Amino acid sequence: MARYPELNKVKTRLARAIGAQRALDLYRAFLLDLDERFGARELQLVWMYQPADAPFAALMRSSDMCLPQEGDDLGERMRRCFEVLLKPDSSRFARVVMIGSDVPHVRDESIDEAVRRLDDHDVVIGPTDDGGYYLIALRRRHDLFSMVDMGTPRAFEQTLSAARAAGLTVHLLPRDFDIDEEDDLARLRSVLCQAGAPRLPHTMAVLAADG
Repeated sequence: MARYPELNKVKTRLARAIGAQRALDLYRAFLLDLDERFGARELQLVWMYQPADAPFAALMRSSDMCLPQEGDDLGERMRRCFEVLLKPDSSRFARVVMIGSDVPHVRDESIDEAVRRLDDHDVVIGPTDDGGYYLIALRRRHDLFSMVDMGTPRAFEQTLSAARAAGLTVHLLPRDFDIDEEDDLARLRSVLCQAGAPRLPHTMAVLAADG
């Protein structure tokens, strides 16, 4: 899930702390790193982007599948993404793991665990420290998003409650974080310095330029 990188249109909370241009540079780096990381894997990488008329595919080097998001709000767009990609025909997928574009550091192990756990669970969710989630995976189309206050500290619990109310089995991944605030950048720097961290050359270049 991604937004086309434009000044004052991406990472607006972060931009208030570090400036709109720096936030834009970081966000563009996130996109490039995610594209290079997951475009090289055996799993099919699909970019679902907005706005629909943006030249998003021109930014991507590895991905050969870029589709516009549909819907008026984030919950509806997420629901529609799963509906499109999990259509019950041979042209779509048996399972979908969705992440946002502000978690370039997401662990390969989390992606692999989500795929594996869908063998015997209906839903996999990776919660974030701020009450949201960095990953959600489904093997069937379910509306878990219509009544969720996306972007709030209630999003994870509301989505989890919706899944359980629908009688779905849920597996939870280890808690992680996404990049929304200036403090998250310090945490990201720390993670990327650890042994076994994902390689994010574009993101590291922007962070290094900031000193």
